[in-house]
Amino acid sequence: MEKELLYFIVMVGVFFIGCFGLKWQVSISMFAAALSGLLISGNGFNLRHLVEGAFGYIDTILIIGSAMIFMKAIQHAGTLETFKYYVIKKFINSPRIILLAMTFIVMFPGMITGSATAAVLSTGGLIAPVLITMGIPMVETATIIAMAGMLGMLAPPVNVPVMIIGGGVDMPYSGFGLPLLVLAVPLAIFSSLYLGNRFLKNVNKEELKKELEKMKIHDIKVFIPILVLVTLMISTKAFPKHIPDLGLPLIFILSSITALFVGKEKNVHRIIKEALRDALPVLGILVGVGMFIQVMTLTGVRGYIVVQSLSLPVIFRYMVLAVSLPLFGAISSYGAASVLGVPFLLAFISKNQIITASAISLIASLGDMMPPTALAGIFAAKVVGLDNYKEVLKKSFVPAMAFVLYGIIFIYFADTFASILL
Repeated sequence: MEKELLYFIVMVGVFFIGCFGLKWQVSISMFAAALSGLLISGNGFNLRHLVEGAFGYIDTILIIGSAMIFMKAIQHAGTLETFKYYVIKKFINSPRIILLAMTFIVMFPGMITGSATAAVLSTGGLIAPVLITMGIPMVETATIIAMAGMLGMLAPPVNVPVMIIGGGVDMPYSGFGLPLLVLAVPLAIFSSLYLGNRFLKNVNKEELKKELEKMKIHDIKVFIPILVLVTLMISTKAFPKHIPDLGLPLIFILSSITALFVGKEKNVHRIIKEALRDALPVLGILVGVGMFIQVMTLTGVRGYIVVQSLSLPVIFRYMVLAVSLPLFGAISSYGAASVLGVPFLLAFISKNQIITASAISLIASLGDMMPPTALAGIFAAKVVGLDNYKEVLKKSFVPAMAFVLYGIIFIYFADTFASILL
């Protein structure tokens, strides 16, 4: 057995033992796996590489932390709830538009924070009563929420798996906006309509009106933080000579400050505390992933995986990609992006890297539906009041297959899509 393969087996084995045997958090298990790689390869307790790895995704950590502060700020301001109210009131005679709008509401936190779990937990409970009132059963509602959460994680402006993959090959996070949008939006429309459309034939409008009466309406000024966010994002790209690139963390913080002036919550300490409390599990995973990747690179495991991926016949690359990424993502979609996403991107080095990385992140996102962790699926089931997540997993089969097929098509025709989208 080649030594690199032995190192990889030990590292993954330690991770599994820590995560599932000892019930450690994913981040702690990642650290233990990285440490085991150092020890078995003869590098000892090399603190330098652990620290370097921990700071490997510092840019992504700052983006997620500041984005979560923004989400908490607009959540306290009532922005999303007010948007929900106006959508239902305006389109009460068009249930399909309401369904798609509710899907977008769930996606939005994922788009901002890069976390499917954050999307499900922050807005899943907000839209679940609406979908159930429209006649969509609880299982389908939970599945719609879970799928929307994962697609929110995929969509721009913040896609953490792509950032992780890009960090592994020194590729800047630039030019991904339109490709990620083209990947996420059609799948969001398909998934929601596939799961919910057949239940919208006889929507009880009176029940929807009663649901409207329960909602808290806020002044239209609560949309100002969103307007500031979008304006800053667009202006720095549209007028680079006149407006400096502020960076996503600063843009999110500036937009959060405006939320303090339009909402009732003025306690900055409370908003930041809640935001970081919710973000810490994701940030911890990124620190652990950074250590894991650093040690894989140091010990030659990463190069070994790349070489083995390149040696596969092309048809088998697609098959292995379609199966291994979601399965490994059962531990963490971020972990799948780092451990397998980078080698697969290099395996398809002849194709456009932006399109390929975007498609790989789509397939990796399915990890949030895979047992035993299945964060998006389990939390979506809890949000609607279901005890058994298995029914949600069954209902997600067809949309999940659409994720994989769409991703493979994007990789296969990467250069063609690049000529259109880039």
